[in-house]
Amino acid sequence: MTVDFEFFQKIELKIGKILEAIRVEDSEKLLKMQVDLGEGTPRQIIAGIGKTYEPEALIGRELLFIANLEPRTIMGLESQGMVLAASDEQGPIVLSPDREVNPGASLK
Repeated sequence: MTVDFEFFQKIELKIGKILEAIRVEDSEKLLKMQVDLGEGTPRQIIAGIGKTYEPEALIGRELLFIANLEPRTIMGLESQGMVLAASDEQGPIVLSPDREVNPGASLK
């Protein structure tokens, strides 16, 4: 499937800073994170990166997110966005800027 440029422009890709991260009870891979996307109020985002990343190691990191994804309930918890990650045989690999960026900065 290909997307045209207008459709791509509608996707809000933003830098978010992880403020809190904990494991989701009864899940091996899900983490519940509070993320600063530069909006004043943190968002809760549920991500399946817990087999590769310890929650404590993510706190303070800046990662890439889709900010305008429709909220979704995962294991009874609302997720208000999606972390972007590559993947290989060892699992997900989160993507981050190579220098500090303000939370909420848009990707272009």
